[in-house]
Amino acid sequence: MQTLKTNLDHLPARKQRDLEQIVAVLHEEFADKIKTATQPDRKLGRILKIILFGSHARGDWVEDRTSGYFSDYDILVIVSHADFTDMATYWAPAEDRLMRGREMFHSLPQFIVHTLDEVNTGLTTGQYFFTDIIRDGVLLYELTDQTPKGQTKYKLATPTPPDQATAKKMAQEYYEHWSESAKSGLKGARFYIEGGDKNDAAFLLHQTTERAYTCFLLTKTLYNPSTHNIKNLRSMAEAKEEHLRPIWPRGQKPFDKRFELLKKAYVEARYSKHYEITAEELDWLLERVEDLVGQVDELCQAYLTGL
Repeated sequence: MQTLKTNLDHLPARKQRDLEQIVAVLHEEFADKIKTATQPDRKLGRILKIILFGSHARGDWVEDRTSGYFSDYDILVIVSHADFTDMATYWAPAEDRLMRGREMFHSLPQFIVHTLDEVNTGLTTGQYFFTDIIRDGVLLYELTDQTPKGQTKYKLATPTPPDQATAKKMAQEYYEHWSESAKSGLKGARFYIEGGDKNDAAFLLHQTTERAYTCFLLTKTLYNPSTHNIKNLRSMAEAKEEHLRPIWPRGQKPFDKRFELLKKAYVEARYSKHYEITAEELDWLLERVEDLVGQVDELCQAYLTGL
């Protein structure tokens, strides 16, 4: 059985208080969702573990007021059934509440949700992402149920070293597919911009951004979260590679607004008559996304060459 660290003494007291509040919000909002479930077995849903990972777990988080880059709180929530990994159904209120309260936190909370089986499969197949979480992570909460024999019921598997040849082959395949997909998305976005189809252009720029981050994460970690939220993908990618951070200027309202327009384009550019974006905003976003695709391509090629 794999044992996680539980000590947060490497973090300032203010950040320890943040994490206590974040854990409380996750529990409260999930409890509210399952309380209203219609199926009896869904009312028995449980959070099994909550794990802090990434820079705040390792102790190398960044708070750079000059650039506006602040490391996020990266959280893994492990649940008792695959149904409870559905972010839209079970976790949207928690996401909204944490986002609304981000001014009170010293870093933005971001969380992913998986079952214990998914995490253990990742560990036993040598998936870098989950192996890194277990190596560096800090356990913030654990359901302490025991078996009839008095053993811990919900165990994390011991990580298995990855098969390097298989891992390299998978990373190469991921890179080839998603790099080409991102470049194709760029072509489509340019086509719609030239034709004056702003909403279609915004949607394609969102898709290109998502594909670029997917390319980077799958190539480097063999893992990509099941989300279309490019803010979450950006956070995960930038935590792995600081050279990606300057692509999106932070702390300046016009630039923050443009990234939010890009984030919202996944749904609103297609379905809302109220979505509006200017030619100037599209041109700026196109430059940023072109830079992202180019840098991801260079970084992935360099990484694969070094394997």
